Amino acid sequence: MAEARFIELKSNWTWKQCDDSLEKALTSDGWRETKAYPSEVHVELMKNGLIPDPYLGFNEHQVQWIGETEWIYRCTFTFDENKDGREHAELEFLGLDTLCDVYLNDTKILSTKNMFQTYVVPVKPLPNNVLVLHFKSAAKLARELEAQYGKVRAGSTNLGDPSRVYVRKAQYDWRWDWGPELMTCGPHRPITLKTYAAKMSEVQTRASVLGDIGTQLKIDVVKEARVGLGTQVDWTFSKDEIKLWWPVGYGEQALYDVKLELLGPNKNVVDTTTKRVGFRSVKLIQEELSMPDQYGTGTTFLFEINGVRMFMGGSNWIPADNFLTTLTPERYRAWLILMRDGNQNMVRLWGGGIYEPDCFYDICDELGLLVWQDFQFACGVYPAHDDFVASVRKEAEDNVKRLRHHPSIAIWCGNNEDYQMVLQWGDVASFPAIKIYEEVLPSVVEALCDPPIPYHRGSPYGGKGWDTADPTIGDVHQWHIWGGKELPYQEYDRMGGRFVSEFGMPSMPVMKTIKYWMGGESLEGQHAQSGIMAQHCRAGSYERRFSIAINENFRIKEDLEKAVFITQAMQSESVGYAYQSWKRQWKGPGKQYTSGVLVWQLNDCWPVTSWAIADYFLRAKPVYYTIKRHLSTFAIGIFRNVVKNKPTDRPRQYYEFGAFQSLDATLDIWATNSSLSSRTVVLQLDYFDLTSTWTKQESHKFDLLPNQTTELLSMPCAGPSREISPPPNGNPAFTTTYSVVVGAKLLDGASGEVLARYADWPQPYKNLPLPDPGLNVTVDRAAGKVEVEVKKPAKCVFFTTDGEVDPKWSDNALDLLPGEKRVLDVEGLGEQVISVAWLGNEKAQTV
Repeated sequence: MAEARFIELKSNWTWKQCDDSLEKALTSDGWRETKAYPSEVHVELMKNGLIPDPYLGFNEHQVQWIGETEWIYRCTFTFDENKDGREHAELEFLGLDTLCDVYLNDTKILSTKNMFQTYVVPVKPLPNNVLVLHFKSAAKLARELEAQYGKVRAGSTNLGDPSRVYVRKAQYDWRWDWGPELMTCGPHRPITLKTYAAKMSEVQTRASVLGDIGTQLKIDVVKEARVGLGTQVDWTFSKDEIKLWWPVGYGEQALYDVKLELLGPNKNVVDTTTKRVGFRSVKLIQEELSMPDQYGTGTTFLFEINGVRMFMGGSNWIPADNFLTTLTPERYRAWLILMRDGNQNMVRLWGGGIYEPDCFYDICDELGLLVWQDFQFACGVYPAHDDFVASVRKEAEDNVKRLRHHPSIAIWCGNNEDYQMVLQWGDVASFPAIKIYEEVLPSVVEALCDPPIPYHRGSPYGGKGWDTADPTIGDVHQWHIWGGKELPYQEYDRMGGRFVSEFGMPSMPVMKTIKYWMGGESLEGQHAQSGIMAQHCRAGSYERRFSIAINENFRIKEDLEKAVFITQAMQSESVGYAYQSWKRQWKGPGKQYTSGVLVWQLNDCWPVTSWAIADYFLRAKPVYYTIKRHLSTFAIGIFRNVVKNKPTDRPRQYYEFGAFQSLDATLDIWATNSSLSSRTVVLQLDYFDLTSTWTKQESHKFDLLPNQTTELLSMPCAGPSREISPPPNGNPAFTTTYSVVVGAKLLDGASGEVLARYADWPQPYKNLPLPDPGLNVTVDRAAGKVEVEVKKPAKCVFFTTDGEVDPKWSDNALDLLPGEKRVLDVEGLGEQVISVAWLGNEKAQTV
């Protein structure tokens, strides 16, 4: 019996536009060789110089005809007719985007309507074969189905045409509030010809943790052809034989290759497969809280891995490109390493994109990143007619089977914001997709996942009558700062929940990314409200929302580069405040009130102004480093409450200079210890006045409890005497703390090592008397070191470079205080020119 042979059809591909009948198109001229495999039609058109790059300028609008057009791909291949006894043959299609008729040697063998399914078709190849893929317009199909079944609601106008809900295609292709409208099509994942006498058609590895006893590996094999129906293997290992797989920061990412060989009658190998597994247990703990927090009691929503309850800090992931075929394993790895190195331990794959390729989850396994996997439904009233449900069931089965063995998979989630939008709209008469979210998907996950993987109906979801904003149950998406009620970001500490799976504040990317999308146009005369800036910002009502948040906190800037920096500083401050405030609520056993914070969003799919913490080119914004510091093993938080002479509706942190007067300020100081051991530390507080030479230092010793927040101090904020720093408005009762920066350092109690830093500045920043910090920067290119120090406090000191690929900074976007030289490691700096900007000097200057 011959060994199975798998041949990926990588070569001999051609393509063309189908502007006539298929029969005429196949015999007419105009065929072009593909420039890439797998292939997507926009990419082919660009590589042949037939369309401009849609990511540049206003070019997106010049390519809309592509999504309304039919396209053909053709592949020729030879086949050795079963000379070695491989009497079975099949074609496997891992990803056809989306509406496609498939012909082999002029015979239709397949029609597809679901981008997310794997299709396997038995075939009888000839010695010489022609495979034809005829792609039709998904946009047209969506409109036809909408006419048949009725128009429904599906998000705002920023979230694409509502007809999208009827087609099982990546929903962001129709447009989103951070992405362009680009209706892709093509064979975007591999196509393989498989020939065999016998093979393993399905392998399930079940790697279980048996508490203190040890681990267990069960393997189920479904075989095809001459060797029976199935086999099961069951091994149990002692506690010391197998290492557990742990999320990053908690232990080793131990992975094991399980290799299976199918033997023929003569004991020769006829098929081989390898699965890489990790042994871990995962539980979603939703237990009653007996002690209330500011929201009440309710239940927890926390993840327990290998018996350890963990705080989840991370990001939401969108597809990293509109043109999926351009994404390489190396690019995926770079993104996920950026996450890992930013002290993040969970990534949520959002429901309006795709189920990512295998390499994504392989890398998450290796790096210790937990995966929250949405099923692909987002912001709409999806149908549930029989054909649609059957297609979704097959889609779910395909992807659960493909991904269930990955130790990184921590939860499956039914949808993104579908329950929330139906609840908020209040006028949706029917919500048919409940059948999918509450019957089909949970039954698939339960039947196919052993050991079990938690399932959550939707994100957000929880509360009585699906109250998706209930902070005491389930997860929440917090969009009342940017959007919704448009509250000040200083309210984030009052706007949390048991698990915050979405929130965010947008910003513009660095200037070299903006220059890229300008497409060669001069920056002269451009400003933040230029038309080309609007083309590359898709957020709803972004002008008003930016204006509110910036005007409340920062000085308005006319210059484009200065305006860009201010948006970045605002994003950094607001998101950082949310992280530190919500992580504070991880208070230990019985008081694990908030157990996770996932920012919207990690990445971009094109060059754009968005909520991303690193732009399309993996260029980290200031907020990335701020999150990194708050998610460190040890972190400090400070909340400053300013005492006014009368009640106000302004943020508690604001100093008031008008009808309201500021009389005093108090500080709440806490620290988080994410390790599993207690730690003795010294808290060093340094006070600096921006208007005088006054300083003060004090130290306090504490024991930090493991895996939780410890409240350290609640105390008055120190300030200079009124003789040293007179009140700014002549009011003798006015507090002098209005210009005092409070620096906090957490030092190891034994070694004196700095474990964490944080600087609390008086707010709002627009009122601050910002002095020249006397910034001094020394660069050692050979050693990859940058040293920086200041004479006066400096906020958000942000280094950028002029190279196409950014170097890797150990830290950046720093709040610097006098008396300390900071040394930054910079990997890959080379000869790149370094520039630096900070609050008060927003136009970067060369170092």
